[in-house]
This record gives sequence, structure tokens and C-alpha cells, in this order.
Amino acid sequence: MPDYSALKEKFGPHCLFGEPAASFTTYRAGGAAEALLRPGTPEELRWACAWCRAGGTPWRVLGRGSNVLVSDRGLPGVTILTGRLAAVDLKGGALEAQAGAAWDEVARLSAEAGLAGLEKTSGIPGSVGGAVRMNAGAFGQETFDRLASVRAFDGAGREITLLKKDIVHGYRRAEGLDGLIVLSARFEFQPGDPAMLLQDRSCVLASREAKQPLDYPSAGSVFKRPQNDYASRLIDAAGLKGLRVGGAEVSPKHAGFIVNAGGATAADIYALICRVRAAVKEKTGVDLQLEQILLGDF
Repeated sequence: MPDYSALKEKFGPHCLFGEPAASFTTYRAGGAAEALLRPGTPEELRWACAWCRAGGTPWRVLGRGSNVLVSDRGLPGVTILTGRLAAVDLKGGALEAQAGAAWDEVARLSAEAGLAGLEKTSGIPGSVGGAVRMNAGAFGQETFDRLASVRAFDGAGREITLLKKDIVHGYRRAEGLDGLIVLSARFEFQPGDPAMLLQDRSCVLASREAKQPLDYPSAGSVFKRPQNDYASRLIDAAGLKGLRVGGAEVSPKHAGFIVNAGGATAADIYALICRVRAAVKEKTGVDLQLEQILLGDF
């Protein structure tokens, strides 16, 4: 294991070793992070990334761990969590949020302020950085609908600002951010009636609660939506609801979710993902594409 004493000295209680992925991912499964950092300022984040680069130490930046599956073999090197970088600034018709802010906080605050355009993304469990990086969306709205610009560190640690038009993006993708570390994002809105926007938000949250297995650990939708169809419909049509591998289960409530029904390992979840893909391919000819991100050795 590398000498992490400099990290411990710099980050103190915000530097942990051997922390299980169950503590920082929504699947509540997976192996341990060799070193886990929680920087409290952009400068600390820059310092940590530079330290890893200088020593050739593998590293990655995560938000709320809500769209990832960490291998049972764990994560070598340094895992950096942005959760302490969570400031949200609302001014006029715009909102700027740091990468670690909860996405649902952006949806809530903008709706309350009468700023329309992201209220239907309420309840998405990730961070602002994660939402921007994958162009997260729901119920016909997505992150880039209201995105104006992104502040980020480039590969050399320089701070840059990218306008929306400079970022190649589409359904659940933002290739224009590859190789960058998102620091914050700015959103600009159309004016709306706060009461109507909050009503839309309430309807979305109620729909999520009624249709999604929110009482079990999961990482949301496992697969991207196929063209002109839904992954959940194909999985359901293939008779896979309730299918289990170990503690992992295709949710009986919503076939698009795989849940940790109790004691699931990352291997259980990954094996179930593979079985679902194979069964849907065999029965429908559709090759489902993974929306979730696999971290570590599978």
C-alpha cells in the first residue's frame, strides 16, 4: 500500500482507510476503498488530485455513490467523495450549486423560488456533479435542459469554465466532460408559479414512492432506456421480476431496479445484471445498455 501519511496529515478525520463501499454507495454493497477522502474546499480537492497524479496513485471522484457498483475486491488507491462541497447559491433566475450538493435540493429550491424546468427531476438521489456528468433526468426533463455552464478542473488541475454549448451531450451522457472534475454547475430558468411547480414536484415524488422500491438499497435504473421502449417493460415481459441471485433481486415493484434485498454482494448484483441482459437479449433481441457504472475489478 502507498504511503498515505501525507493524506492523513492533510485531511485528518476526513481521511479514512479500508472503508467499505456499503458506507458510501446506495447499493450498500462492495469491497473497501483503500483510502477515502472527503475534501471540504475546491482547493483541497485540487490538492488531493495533484497528490495522486504526482505519485501515480489510482484515484476517482464520486458524489453520493448512487449510480455505481463497487467490486467486492474493493477500490485500490484513493476514492474522493464530494459530499462536503455542497453549497447552493440562488440569485435571481439562476442557481449555482457545488458538485457535492444533493440534486434533489436543486430541484426543491428552484421550484420553491418559482424557477421552472427541473421540478420533474425531483427525487433523483445523486449529487449535482453526478447529475451533470450523466445528464440525469426523469419524467421528460433532464439536467442539461437548464444547465448554463460548468466549472471544473482539467487534467492539469487548472480551473476552467465550460458553457453548455461547449459540452457534447445527449441522453444520459456528457462526453464533453470526460477527463474533467466537476466543481460546480450553474442553471438558468424560466419563471414559473411556485405553487404549480411544487405541486408537480409532489406528484413526481408520490409517483416515485408508489412505483419504485425506495425501501430497499439500489442504485436506481440499472439500464438505459432502449429506443422507443423501456428497459423495465422488456425485463417484465421476459418474466424476470423477482429473479434473485444471492441477496440481489430484480424488484417485484419495478423491473428496472435491482435491489439489495439483504446481504447482497457486488458479485450477486453483477451476476443478476448479466442474467437479465442475457435473458432480455434472448427473448427480445434487445441488448440492454448499462446505465450504472462498474468500479473495480469484475
